[in-house]
Amino acid sequence: MAMTGIREVARVIEPQYVIEGAGVLLRRSIAPRGSNEFDPFLLFDHFAFNDPIEGPIRGFPMHPHRGIETVTYMLEGSTHHRDSLGNSGLIGPGDVQWMTSGSGIMHEEMPRRGPSGNIYGFQLWVNLPAKSKMIAPRYQEVNSREIPVHQNGGVKLRIVAGMAEGVAGPVTEIAAEPLYLEAELAPGSEFHQETPGDYTALAYVFEGEALFGGQKVAAVRMIQFGAGDRIDVRAEDSSVRFMLIAGLPFREPIAPYGPFVMNTRQEIEQALQDLRNGTFIRNQPA
Repeated sequence: MAMTGIREVARVIEPQYVIEGAGVLLRRSIAPRGSNEFDPFLLFDHFAFNDPIEGPIRGFPMHPHRGIETVTYMLEGSTHHRDSLGNSGLIGPGDVQWMTSGSGIMHEEMPRRGPSGNIYGFQLWVNLPAKSKMIAPRYQEVNSREIPVHQNGGVKLRIVAGMAEGVAGPVTEIAAEPLYLEAELAPGSEFHQETPGDYTALAYVFEGEALFGGQKVAAVRMIQFGAGDRIDVRAEDSSVRFMLIAGLPFREPIAPYGPFVMNTRQEIEQALQDLRNGTFIRNQPA
């Protein structure tokens, strides 16, 4: 593939506050829409439970998903989860849960404060192609210690999926073949990441500021990059922390409806009928 150059910033998105689940306050940068403009990515939420005005900690009681992958990345605090397949556990600071809902799963996510009293994290939804919408659900739960850290000068990377600086992340066999990493740059440092030219590329800046493709962007913002095959980031007087997300678009029509993202409205109707009929969970544990 011919080199097409450094990706410039195509759009800067200011997250909007929304309430989800049992009264959870989120900063949402992207949400599932029929326009599918961030293909293969459907949703990105930044959740925090650190303002006393929010009252008691609430979470996401048992709810269904079909046709997507949900990725939870914890920065501080923890989230207790359980699901209809019999899985149960706690993901804490630096841990990742990559859940492929496939044909359908019921799960619950309930946040817990850490020693600092804070809860911070991100949830990313990644689409599945039509041929994989109804595969058996599965989890890839990755402990913080299993996520490789690459440090070079003032650049520190935690690589969850994909390849950066010759280091591969532990999450594999994802249809979108994504890159998902956390980057932290000290003042005066630079980071360069090659990406396939046909990939969608995003960066979520959650601390500090830096030059992305030559344009200064400060927290808290989501960046959508334009065409190219390399992402360049340069921190000047400030440090910066951001999540870098890139993946292969499927270029298929989507029909999003709440916790379901399918390809047609008929498939959404089928999911709702399955819920009503008690046939939504097709892969019961043995």
